[in-house]
Amino acid sequence: MSKIHLAPYINFQGHAREAMEHYEKVLGGKLEMFASDEQGQPRPAAHGDTIMHARLESDGVVIVGSDGSPKYPAKVGENIGLNLGGTDRARLTKAFEGLAEGGRVKMALTDQPWGTAGWLTDRFGINWNIDIEKS
Repeated sequence: MSKIHLAPYINFQGHAREAMEHYEKVLGGKLEMFASDEQGQPRPAAHGDTIMHARLESDGVVIVGSDGSPKYPAKVGENIGLNLGGTDRARLTKAFEGLAEGGRVKMALTDQPWGTAGWLTDRFGINWNIDIEKS
């Protein structure tokens, strides 16, 4: 049986490591953080790296975040979105396509170390990150 979850996706505007490590300390769980290499490809984040993707999972609580992208600077009220994820590739791909209708795709579904990811703003101005986890 496939699973699906909905979690906040937060643009910490340069403070992702600090925030996510704090949440891990408070909530416990497993924290994964990724940075980009020189070609823009994801790799495990080292201390001092800009965080392109972080995910904390603890007893059913999921928080996803990043330092943000210079191409899409967050404005007040736009630094939080929704992360829709799970293992059902067909269902989540269909959701991505449906949410993109009339909206703006900021990153098409692309393979990443943790699975496949894409992000967009829907036609109502809501930011969405879609993560298809590796089975």
